[in-house]
Amino acid sequence: MKALQTLKIACLLLMLPAVVQAQFTFTTNADNTLTLTGYTDTNPVVTIPDMTNGMLVTSIGDYALILCPIPTSITIPNSVTSIGEYAFYGCPSLTSVTIGNGVTSIGSFALYSWSLTSLTIDSVASYAFSDLPSLTSINIGNSVTNIGTSAFYNCSQVTNVTIGTNFTSIGESAFSSCSSLASITIPNSVTSIGTNAFRSCSKLTSITIPNSVTSIGNSAFQYCSSLTSVTIPNSVTSIASDAFCFCCSLTAFVVDTNNPAYSNADGVLVDKSQTTLIQCPGAKAGSYTIPDTVTSIGNNAFQACSNLTSVTIPNSVTSIGNYAFQSCASLASVMIANSVTNIGNYAFSTCSSLNNVTIPNSVTSIGNSAFGACTKLTSVTVDMTTIGSSFASISGITSLKNLIIGEYVITVGSTAFSGRSSLTNVTFGNSVISIGNNAFSSCSSLNNVTIPNSVTSIGDNAFSSCTSLTNITFGNSVTNIGNNAFNSCSSLTSVTIPNRVTKLGDGTFSGCSKLTSITIPSSVTSIGSSVFSVCSSLNSVTIPASVTNIGNDAFYHSLYLTNVFFKGNAPSFGSSVFEPSPHTVYYLPGATGWSNGIAGLTPVLWNPQAQTSDASFGVRTNKFGFNITGTTNIPIVVEACTNLANSGWMPLQTCKLTNGSIYFSDPQWTNYPARLYRIRSP
Repeated sequence: MKALQTLKIACLLLMLPAVVQAQFTFTTNADNTLTLTGYTDTNPVVTIPDMTNGMLVTSIGDYALILCPIPTSITIPNSVTSIGEYAFYGCPSLTSVTIGNGVTSIGSFALYSWSLTSLTIDSVASYAFSDLPSLTSINIGNSVTNIGTSAFYNCSQVTNVTIGTNFTSIGESAFSSCSSLASITIPNSVTSIGTNAFRSCSKLTSITIPNSVTSIGNSAFQYCSSLTSVTIPNSVTSIASDAFCFCCSLTAFVVDTNNPAYSNADGVLVDKSQTTLIQCPGAKAGSYTIPDTVTSIGNNAFQACSNLTSVTIPNSVTSIGNYAFQSCASLASVMIANSVTNIGNYAFSTCSSLNNVTIPNSVTSIGNSAFGACTKLTSVTVDMTTIGSSFASISGITSLKNLIIGEYVITVGSTAFSGRSSLTNVTFGNSVISIGNNAFSSCSSLNNVTIPNSVTSIGDNAFSSCTSLTNITFGNSVTNIGNNAFNSCSSLTSVTIPNRVTKLGDGTFSGCSKLTSITIPSSVTSIGSSVFSVCSSLNSVTIPASVTNIGNDAFYHSLYLTNVFFKGNAPSFGSSVFEPSPHTVYYLPGATGWSNGIAGLTPVLWNPQAQTSDASFGVRTNKFGFNITGTTNIPIVVEACTNLANSGWMPLQTCKLTNGSIYFSDPQWTNYPARLYRIRSP
């Protein structure tokens, strides 16, 4: 690297020897002043004139000497008041710049240079010296009162900073990402430390905040990973919640006892009354019990306390703030008191060791991604009265397997657990009344669900696309099953619909490709559109007499559905109800509306009768039997039981009435004191 020299910005009128006049290009401003726009000479020592052709040079334009390889030093006259963005950006040989005392504004990246190592500022109010990669030393003179936004941002080699005694404000991102800066003395004149002021100064080990400072801004010392201790003087009355987040070496906060706004409890920063926990030092380790004076855990309070293993939240706490425990990587256990009503956004997100959690019934609100990316969280117990749509904020729990919905829960709201692809088991408490729209949709590992007797309503798409769901058991109180409630549950094999349901919504079981058996109760009056469409394993279904309407495409493309049995009069049919399946529709004697065909099919009378008065009835060759007659080729099942009061009907024979008649016989009849027989449809 070239020999490094000092960039000096001085309030001096330099007396220079005569030099060859350099060649410049200018533009004329509206007030007849000039803006320098370029340099065309080969002289490496550049002195910008204060006047040309009787006009004053007042500014250096944006990109004026960008990437110019010639200058080694530049002198800027007192007449210049502003230097534009990227004015001297990337001048590889530039080692010295003298700026006249008239300059009050310097644009972003104006002095970016690969060679500048030292910078002295004596009179300029606001600068932008960000991304000076070779700068190691900064001296801010006594006449400077503040440094503006990103003034020394990413000056990664700076190790020494001296600030003058009249400095009042450290601006936003002023020293952010000065990753080699190990210490800095802030003068007693400073009243505010701005947002991101020292963010990511990773080698900063200590900081003395003078008694003049009243406010410390957002993320002011965030990611200062070597900072070990902080003393808050009595003057500070405002500290942003994330000012010291991710300071992983910070062991304690010390607060002046005369501070009117803040105090400390065992090294933890709290408000004066110790009711709000503001910031736990990042190096806090092991188990921690929050003091019982605390009612609120503030935003970012434990963020990135990566050595904490467990936290006990007392019954005094009602609120857990946003990001409160985010990135507590070792936190395996947290006891949330039954007094907590609100859990903020991202409150426990990326707590990668957290394995179980109980949400008490006091909680009424859970923020976005409250438990997001908790990769070991396999079990969650929820006891909230209403699990609202906000509970979808437990998104990102890719490891959640077991969900217990507690006895206090009344409502599982829309999208509450939608998309939990790892969830295999759900246990419902006996107080749940409704399961909302999409509540468990796309829970692709969920394999078995039992709906308790308390549930009356299952919402639209509630379990849609639960592709591993093999069994669903309904409680006897369900009256409503919403549209597409079990759509595309492609592993579901059988369903018994409870006898209080009056309507099957559109698409309820559409795409349940392994569904072989469905029991529709006599309470159902309407079967919606596409209810059983593309149920490719369904081969037989019985429609109760109560059904008066069947919607469009109700059984569309259920290719193996060969038998549909109607117990009552012909309902009204929508279009393409059975297409293109080769169905046979059967109806009972006495039913009306079937004589002229229906839904593009020719109905068949299903009328099997046991003949008890002919010679076939009785015992033959030690077997009891009888003839069964009816419409040719109608399918039947003969069943038997021993006691109608406790009917355990057993199928004995499944067949068709070939040529309209078969002979049935029972070789086991002697093994029972009595046996009853019946004929039903398959």
